[in-house]
Amino acid sequence: MPDRLTSDTDLLPALTRIAEALERMAPPPAARPDLGAADAFVWHPGPPPRLAPVAKVAAVDLVLLKGVERQKEILLENTLRFARGLPANNAMLWGARGMGKSSLVKAAHAEANAEAPGALALIEIHREDIRTLPELLNILRGQERRCLVFCDDLSFEREDADYKALKSVLDGGIEGRPANVLFYATSNRRHLMPRDMIENESRGAIHGQESVEEKVSLSDRFGLWIGFHNCDQDTFFAMIDGYAEILGLPATQEDLHKAAVEWSVTRGSRSGRVAWQFVQDMAGRLGVRIPA
Repeated sequence: MPDRLTSDTDLLPALTRIAEALERMAPPPAARPDLGAADAFVWHPGPPPRLAPVAKVAAVDLVLLKGVERQKEILLENTLRFARGLPANNAMLWGARGMGKSSLVKAAHAEANAEAPGALALIEIHREDIRTLPELLNILRGQERRCLVFCDDLSFEREDADYKALKSVLDGGIEGRPANVLFYATSNRRHLMPRDMIENESRGAIHGQESVEEKVSLSDRFGLWIGFHNCDQDTFFAMIDGYAEILGLPATQEDLHKAAVEWSVTRGSRSGRVAWQFVQDMAGRLGVRIPA
């Protein structure tokens, strides 16, 4: 018996060193972020997890977003309600490329903070980090400042860990979505998954319709579902005219439209992005500076 006690006593320092080493290897608890340090942040899951402040958001002024008036009205109203402390919905902006989906999110955030300075923090989460979204929400939970978590160009190729993490967040889970957090996402896909994947599920599954409904159910969990559609020529010209008026381009409408048609043909598309790129080119040719 004494030998055994002596042996246990001898082991104690070794066990203590092992426990201390394990504590050093364990990731440190996430530091509580200073959400007053900036109006926008980028989420880096780490280790260690952190919110990196963004000094200046690459945003377009709301008045420069043309051809999406109804979409602007819906998203801005929802964002302003949230910034004022009122109930608001998570939002999915889906549809045609280059029609201002991500620009509208950033512009709505800027408008909310212009109305109530410091009311709303914009937090960007990259598509590849979606599985860490629950961790981000736990960090934001209980913070005084309201946060708009934003994921640009969101889509899924299959039901992976990222898909399940987002679904859990949108469902609310056992804890529920933090009252101070709203989630916005943009996607070129209406249901966040490739059409051929959904069609294959319909053909291959024993209960095809149920399988399809499961695949499209994620997008249904967004309270707001805002569509952006391909741009016709009249809308494209309206965008050009709006930009030209705001920037004071010294050119006739006829000359601008003629040059814009040629520009869109060379690009193979018409969209808000193409219109803005054309206006930037014309402004450069005409010696007009665009405010930063």
